[in-house]
Amino acid sequence: MPENDQVRISLEEVHRLTKAALEANGASHENAEAVARTITAAERDDCKAHGLFRIPFYVKGLNDGKVNGTAVPETQEVSPGLARVDAHRGYAPLAIRVGIEGLVEKARANGIAAVSIVNCYHVAALWPEVEWLAERGLVSFAFTQYMAFVAPAGGTKRVYGTNPMAFGWPRDDAPPLVFDQASSASSRGDLLLHHRDGKPIPPGWAIDPDGNPTTDPAEGLEGAQLPFGGYKGAALALMVELLAGALIGAPFSFEATETDPREDMPPLGGELIIAIDPTHFHADPQSPFSHSEKLFGRVLAQEGTRLPSERRYAARRESISSGILVPSAFHMTLQEMAAGV
Repeated sequence: MPENDQVRISLEEVHRLTKAALEANGASHENAEAVARTITAAERDDCKAHGLFRIPFYVKGLNDGKVNGTAVPETQEVSPGLARVDAHRGYAPLAIRVGIEGLVEKARANGIAAVSIVNCYHVAALWPEVEWLAERGLVSFAFTQYMAFVAPAGGTKRVYGTNPMAFGWPRDDAPPLVFDQASSASSRGDLLLHHRDGKPIPPGWAIDPDGNPTTDPAEGLEGAQLPFGGYKGAALALMVELLAGALIGAPFSFEATETDPREDMPPLGGELIIAIDPTHFHADPQSPFSHSEKLFGRVLAQEGTRLPSERRYAARRESISSGILVPSAFHMTLQEMAAGV
């Protein structure tokens, strides 16, 4: 039933709508299924900027012919501890799934391993892959660049992407500790959602085309986003450009933008994922985990604190039982896409 002009739907319906919309617009079953799992996970954890909101981006890329909806990722074994997955210009989720499945075995055998995902179109969050690895006992990192939306510290012109990074840490008796954050003050998706919903953006998120501070999301979208923490966030954005661009042979954010500046479709890019087996670092395999719980306990002993990912896990419990809310008009659009209209 509508709730304040919204419709409540189940996570199963989120998955069905996503998969149907992609298949109706040319994606293979395997690619549609991988993207549907990613979008459903985002909605499940109340990460709206990477959830159903992204389906029009995926569909537009397919219809434009920019994205290979039937791509079959190909893995190259570079060394015992390193693999490279060529997504063949398909969407990232299927290539990521292929890459991290092989990464587990490499990390357990060598102590540390990495996989690069290249030639992919990436608009998803990073936490699903690091959480999946952490659930298998591996410490994990992930990095990806984007389009050039972010000005360097002290500048006013776009150079960097929002350039997120994610980290996962296993826990014995609790879900993994996971964080996924942009190096910009906000994700691009959050800025777009504020614009869609007619909400002002917080100060410090963006500047207008003339370089002036703004709380107008339309001006922020036309101008440039800002790194969080000034030069500190800008340094992290630079690091991600190097790790997920130069290191793995993917374009920098500004290069991806120069190749195709359209913002209504995803950019060509890549992702670097690193996994560490902590049991290789200690004679007692449980030592890293028992030791880390002391730190978590010290943090949580202070009133008002929480660990990263606790908000997502709380949202997950709620959405699994109650479903999620979608704006009614947008829900109708999604249904039309799923029907191939």
